[in-house]
Amino acid sequence: MRKALSIAGSDSGGGAGIQADLKTFCAFRVYGLTAITAVTAQNTLGVSGIHIVPADILRAQIDAVMEDIGADAVKLGMLGDERNACAVIEAIDRWKLSNVVLDPVFIAKDGSALATEAARARIRDGLLRRATVVTPNIPEAEALLGRPIRSESDMERAARDLREFGSACAVVKGGHAEGPEAADVLCDAEGIEWLRAPRESTRNTHGSGCTFSAAIAAGLAKARSIREAVRIAKVYVTEAIRWDLHLGKGRGPGNHLVNVESPW
Repeated sequence: MRKALSIAGSDSGGGAGIQADLKTFCAFRVYGLTAITAVTAQNTLGVSGIHIVPADILRAQIDAVMEDIGADAVKLGMLGDERNACAVIEAIDRWKLSNVVLDPVFIAKDGSALATEAARARIRDGLLRRATVVTPNIPEAEALLGRPIRSESDMERAARDLREFGSACAVVKGGHAEGPEAADVLCDAEGIEWLRAPRESTRNTHGSGCTFSAAIAAGLAKARSIREAVRIAKVYVTEAIRWDLHLGKGRGPGNHLVNVESPW
């Protein structure tokens, strides 16, 4: 069986982070493994507490997985602080991890900071060039590049510039933009490709970025091409949002079990 490792934070509400990643891996029939970077107290209304896992414990989790089971792909989410970012960089190099999907999680949907400034710098300077695919939303791309993104042409330029850091592929997600479409732009060695879907009228998009990046990792674990993995992930997350679960009093999660019978 193909295996995917999620290195990310825990979401007690179950809609994002490690929990979302494991549900997504199951939907794609990929065995999910985890290395938890942080424990958060959160629900659909927001984040009320964060405990960063010490770097030595994070490193031990990754080593325990890799020395025994291994991983065909890796998804990186919330890292928390610089020490954890450094531990992940070291692990990628030490274990020669491949098919690395980096979701640079900086800020929760309620505005809570999920990474220190030092961690952001380490992600930009150390992890981007080690990632196969990087999947920032517009605010995260702005933070990485230090400039505003206001239009689709800005998104294209951002995807090109992010790829210059060393990733094989950059996908800038347009969920934070306005308009009738949720449009993401992909840039790889072949050039630009837009992935468009009707924008759903719902507030229940919690964890959609985690779900998208985990779905890409699952596709790569199953030996799909990068573009194919991204395209399928776009369809999956769109349907998960469309058939949301209406859980909680705030921004609820999508439905990770949508089309679970599909072979993907």
